[in-house]
Amino acid sequence: MKRLAASIRRVGLIANPEKPNAARLARRAARILRGLKRTVSCDPDSHAVLGDDIPSAESLDDLARNSDLLLVVGGDGTMLRVARAVAGLPVPLLGINAGTLGFLTAVPSSRLAEALRKIPAGKFVLEERALLEATVTHEGMTTTSIALNDFVLSRGQTSRLIEIEVSVNGELLTRYRCDGFIASSPTGSTAYSLAAGGAIVSPDAEVLTLTPICPHTLSIRPLVVGLSSEVLVRVTSPRLVAILAADGQQQVDLESGDTVRIHRSARTVRLLRLSGTSFFGTLRHKFGWSGGNL
Repeated sequence: MKRLAASIRRVGLIANPEKPNAARLARRAARILRGLKRTVSCDPDSHAVLGDDIPSAESLDDLARNSDLLLVVGGDGTMLRVARAVAGLPVPLLGINAGTLGFLTAVPSSRLAEALRKIPAGKFVLEERALLEATVTHEGMTTTSIALNDFVLSRGQTSRLIEIEVSVNGELLTRYRCDGFIASSPTGSTAYSLAAGGAIVSPDAEVLTLTPICPHTLSIRPLVVGLSSEVLVRVTSPRLVAILAADGQQQVDLESGDTVRIHRSARTVRLLRLSGTSFFGTLRHKFGWSGGNL
């Protein structure tokens, strides 16, 4: 990693303007990075709260293409938004947690200076994370979106259960009556899927987790399939509008007869993890897994 560390000269800053501490942390990060002889710039949205002291790129895409590292200051939602925006580009992301739980924003704000000084020393690991892709077909027209965490199909404004049919690799799995359905990547296993009863999955596992939300049949449980699988979901509820959300942020309305085809994307996103940290360490810390006796 020493050679890669030496190549990280240009750092792009992205600060969530809705997080009260994000702008302050981003300005502090800029001072530290400049002290390490790195150049710093930001995207236009961040520039609005960071001020003229930090030059702005023309767009987030322009910032990503002209940076060796993107420092994302916010919460996991900010990381998800940026990850989708830079999907397929080689620039890695490092998240600084200005939010709450923070699985993707790996660096707590209290360790900002320590973390940034590890980068020139090469004390980090690059992780390639899989993305999911969903293609919605409605009356012969298709739209495609990507997600780092998950795709969630849920009921709209109605309180009634939705009815869907799910197939895996061309074979019918089952028909659900439920509040919704989650297709989760390994990275997204600790998000909505976990809250709905899905398994925790190591982010390097080659699996896709299918988790129904409050299914009307008690025998139905979350299912883990290979990450190369293709999942087809068809809305069978009559006269009912459902919603498909990518990472809980981008939404598409679905009607009866619409289909959603979910599979692994050809694109990936690169996350930077500092040495001395791990997914399992994060689980122990975030969930309070002490290993003690009852």
